[in-house]
Parts: sequence; structure tokens; C-alpha cells
Amino acid sequence: MLYTYLGTSDLYVSRICIGCMGFGNPETGQHQWTLNEEKTRSVIKYGLEQGINFFDTAIAYQNGSSERYLGKAIRDMAKREDIIIATKFLPRTPQQIESGISGKEAITQSLNQSLKNLGTDYIDLFIYHIWDYNTQIIDVLTALHEAVCSGKVRSIGISNCYAWQLAQANTLAKMERLTPFVSAQSHYNLIMREDERELFQLCHEEQIALTPYSPLASGRLCRNRTIQTHRLEHDDYARMKYDHTHLQDQIIIDRVEELAHKYHVSMTEISLAWLLTKVTAPVMGITQIHQIDAAIHATQLKLKPEDLSYLEEKYQPHALSGIMAQNTKYTKDQKQVWTK
Repeated sequence: MLYTYLGTSDLYVSRICIGCMGFGNPETGQHQWTLNEEKTRSVIKYGLEQGINFFDTAIAYQNGSSERYLGKAIRDMAKREDIIIATKFLPRTPQQIESGISGKEAITQSLNQSLKNLGTDYIDLFIYHIWDYNTQIIDVLTALHEAVCSGKVRSIGISNCYAWQLAQANTLAKMERLTPFVSAQSHYNLIMREDERELFQLCHEEQIALTPYSPLASGRLCRNRTIQTHRLEHDDYARMKYDHTHLQDQIIIDRVEELAHKYHVSMTEISLAWLLTKVTAPVMGITQIHQIDAAIHATQLKLKPEDLSYLEEKYQPHALSGIMAQNTKYTKDQKQVWTK
């Protein structure tokens, strides 16, 4: 396994991050296809054995059971100081706003609940899940800075944001001597490259780590188009992120398959090998052991410049989808994707 520092932080992470949205009680929460605790533990155990030390979860995943499963597995299987745990907090709910709970109070409550769920004294990377238009960014930054100063959080990250939002936040943090965001997590892969327009340039200039989710486009970049999965049959969110009829996407997917045959590797390895030339550590949702093997092999696969160009040249602009499509000012009556 290869390792690197996460941006300007002291977090030393594996180049593959295990995304834990697929972990959690399948009988509660947003998804029905998640792994129960026994299967979750087997995936985490194998990941640890292969050298993966970076795990990404969220308080929203399966009503906190993803955090609970991950936390217990880490306590049982590893030394806490050897593992980098990332989790996320959500914007204030309409109910919290109506009750007069401030942004700072909401973040503190979420942090304390995540610490309890994970069974740990600190979180390595605490991530702002999506921009909260009802809470001033100075209030978010102040709450996060206090969490870092208290020792409950080591570093902070942001997810599903525009470049202007990250630039505004980190500029304000610098001016007010508050803790800046050291990582950005966005929706990025071979068939969704919109963040290359602005966010990537900002992160490169400011040495902010890129840890994208959906690196395989909900499985579209790792298998033949005729194969259906249990997740796609039951996960409306995964389906809404991509247009199955987008011809240009299919051309790119076909090229991934072509290069996989050329190099005698899997489509997963080709897709991730390309991605690893662009980002710090992709967050890969793992629900099967063989996916870990493919991800690790991808870190060793070096594609030629002409291969990279071949994969990239047919890309066409896409409308934002999934959570990023909801990064807009909304009324108290509107629901976000994590609201059940």
C-alpha cells in the first residue's frame, strides 16, 4: 500500500480510502443494500490486513450505525493511533432552526454523537458534508476551530462544495486565524469531471487534498453495461447520479474495458489508476473483498500518457447531480438527500 500526507495536515493516509456508506444496519436508514455488522467487520479486517488505514463514514449513514460498526471494528482490530477516521456532519435541520439551535450548537451536538457512535476520543478528519445556507460560514469555522483546539478533532475537511465556497471559507479562516479546511471531497470520476473547471485548480494552488467519492460511478466504470447489481436495483440515489442513455459516457466506459483487456487487468484497476494520477485518495465504497484487491492493484498500475489521453478525450460537460445538485439555497420545507 502507498501512503501520503493529506494536504498540509499531519494525517498520513493510504492512497485508497474505504468509504463506509455501504456499512450499517440495512433495516434502518436510507439504504436497504448495506452490509450488516458481521459482513462489515470482514471487509474492514481485510482492508486493515492489506494496509488500508483511511476510513470515511458519516453520522447520516444508516442513522449512525455505519459509525458504530466502524468504531467497534477498529477498537477490536487495530491500534487507534494507526487509523485515520473521517466522518461528516450535516447542515442544521429545519427543526433545529425553528428550535433556535445555533450552527455552533448543532455542529457540537453532531460531533459529540459521532464520538459516541465511534467509541473514540477524537476524530482525525471532521468533514462539512454539504454547505449550510442557513448558517453563516464564520459560525461553522468557529465551531470547528474550537473542536480542533479541544482535541476532539485533528483536521477538518469539506465535501460537495463549489470552489468559491471553499475559497471563501479558507480565506476567512486565514483572516480570523481559524483552522482551515485541508481536504475537499467531491463527486469525481472519468464520466463526471466537472470539478476540473475550478475546484481542482484551487486545491492544487492551496495544497488541499482531493478525496473524491463515487470513483467508479456507482459501478459503471468497473463492469459491462449488461450487468445489474443489487444496489442499482434498490438505490434511487445511485441511479439519479448518472444518465444511462448518455452516449459519450458509454464511449468512455467502453474505452476503460478496452484498456483493461489490453493490460489484462480489471476495469476497476484502469479507472482507479487514472483517478490516482489526479487526486490524493479516492473514497471507494467497498462491500466485497475482491474490490479491495482491485483497488490496491490500481495503486501499482502506471498508465501511459497516451492511455490517459485516450480515456479523457471524449468527455463532455455534465449537469451536476446527486448531492451537488442540492448545493443551492433552499427553504425550510425542502429536504436534502440524507433526509429520510
